[in-house]
Amino acid sequence: MTDEIDSTALARRFPSDFTWGFAASAYQIEGAAAQDGRGVSIWDTFARQPGAVVNGDSGDVACDHYHRYREDVGLMSEIGASAYRFSISWPRVMPTGSGAINQRGLDFYERLVDELLGAGVQPMVNLFHWDLPQALQDRGGFANPEVVGWFSDYTALIASRLGDRVSDWMTFNEPAVFAFLAHADGIHAPGLRHWPTAMRVADNQLRAHATAARTIRSAVPNARIGVAIDVNQAVPATDSDRDRLAAEGWHATRDWWFLDPLFGRGYPKDGLELHLGAGHLEGVELTDPPPGDLDYVGLNYYRRETVTAHSDRPFDWTDKVPSGAEVTDLGWHVAPDGLTAMLHEIQRRYSPKEIAVTENGAAYADKIEADGTVRDADRRSYIARHLGALADARDAGVPVTGYYVWSLLDNYEWSYGYTKRFGLVHVDFQTLRRTVKQSGRWYQELIAASR
Repeated sequence: MTDEIDSTALARRFPSDFTWGFAASAYQIEGAAAQDGRGVSIWDTFARQPGAVVNGDSGDVACDHYHRYREDVGLMSEIGASAYRFSISWPRVMPTGSGAINQRGLDFYERLVDELLGAGVQPMVNLFHWDLPQALQDRGGFANPEVVGWFSDYTALIASRLGDRVSDWMTFNEPAVFAFLAHADGIHAPGLRHWPTAMRVADNQLRAHATAARTIRSAVPNARIGVAIDVNQAVPATDSDRDRLAAEGWHATRDWWFLDPLFGRGYPKDGLELHLGAGHLEGVELTDPPPGDLDYVGLNYYRRETVTAHSDRPFDWTDKVPSGAEVTDLGWHVAPDGLTAMLHEIQRRYSPKEIAVTENGAAYADKIEADGTVRDADRRSYIARHLGALADARDAGVPVTGYYVWSLLDNYEWSYGYTKRFGLVHVDFQTLRRTVKQSGRWYQELIAASR
């Protein structure tokens, strides 16, 4: 889709106090992996495993945001963003994950927060975006129940240093991705393939969230706390009962598996039956974790999953993009109406106080033209149509208060290395030069018109 989208008309659908932001994560942009006392993370280790990442790429340099953060905050301010969701690198501030503190790492985040506030951009601190200190992984990582205490101590440190200036907090980003892709599927760090371990990781993340939320509230009286849950729309490939049940099971075993406990309902019965039936809980003793004490839900939405069941056995299903469907450079099915549907479903199931779309964006194969511009009409259309879908949900009463584009910069896209570009700002990974794409200028016009 490359049709022109009227930013002014779209902007009229949002209130003047709607939050327009960007989202990013530490390992994907910061670089400076071995500088100023930063410890080793599981992604540093994983990226060095042969075949783990395309081209053997690592986040050693990434976008060099650690040294260029002032320029990047300037770009956010120029575009007009009112908020920035960024993650803290746990090994940068606590090199071994517990015990010794790295003052130079803390100083960096102090400088970043001050720079953001000076530019009129509100910081949203995300405490964990998958870069666990390797020293903690060597002790069992998130499969070790001691991680609840480790994470609480880390949270207390960050809250004590930034809580006087930061009110918006997120404990975890996409806990399902970290639990399952990293510990069952083996395609993210630490690269394990063991379902019972993955289930322990999921459970410990929920328990660590509850403890961290109490820690934040004790240190930051005006804190607003959330979790970012990736909930793409799962739909049955056909109208058969088997496919319908598979699509429902898809949500129950990953999305509602986290959201139900966070809202005090315990683990979902249908999800529990499917995980048990698949042998995922062998040797795992589960009790319902404590509620999440959420001020808002962060929804990360990118695509539609079309689910086909191959039998009645648990997890004997696959997702496949229908023939002829519109896709991004990652092969993800573009489905803006799925965002509307999932916002309604979260509202129907949980009635959260508010929802923020904390990630939404698309990878396309961009290039700088001879005249120095990056014409990414597909990305502009993707964002505009998803914002229209978000506005539809708002018009129907869903309390969506903010939208954070993924991402400001082209960055290190995990196991895809530097081959997939999500940014509204192009990054030349040789020179690190930043160039605002046409989508970035469109977003700038939209934000200005909304005010």
